[in-house]
Amino acid sequence: MGKRTELDDTEPVSNLELLRRSVAGDRGATEELTARIRPHLKRWASGRLPGWARDGVDTDDLVQDALARAVAEPGRLEVRPDFQSYLRQTILNSIRDHVRRAHRRPRADVDPELQSSSEASPLEALIGKERMTRFEAALQGLDPDDREAIVCRVEFGMTYRDIALALGRPTADAARMAVARALVRLSRRLEIDA
Repeated sequence: MGKRTELDDTEPVSNLELLRRSVAGDRGATEELTARIRPHLKRWASGRLPGWARDGVDTDDLVQDALARAVAEPGRLEVRPDFQSYLRQTILNSIRDHVRRAHRRPRADVDPELQSSSEASPLEALIGKERMTRFEAALQGLDPDDREAIVCRVEFGMTYRDIALALGRPTADAARMAVARALVRLSRRLEIDA
């Protein structure tokens, strides 16, 4: 009996395996992967685009755009273990673009003082902008597997069961250990960069 997959209603496969199938042109794998990742991206992206910079764009639009760009052309899609981190960065870049555009085109219906303010995300407000910059730099300095483990747990708030599925780990405990080890490596990078 071959390996069972979520696509045929049996044992689930990792996000990386779904990504490989998607790159090979399997539309079912693409749909399963985007359905699995979308809720985490949406929860993470919620509230990150300041209201004054929205111009008709909402969280769903940001997430849908990132997913569409990533999986629109199977030939362009790349198999990478840090696919969710890549999508997170794509959304961050899109948010920055929206903010830049909003600054270039002042709106008459928005208080100029509010428009020029830079609203922090909940995470940025918690740890501060400077620390957030250090966090981002340290995160980018990790290997893709560690980066993905941290993004799944810290940024997306995924359960260890979901992380095991995303990272292709055999159990939730294995995912927990992968996250713990990645956080230790991140901590070391933050100490070095301090």
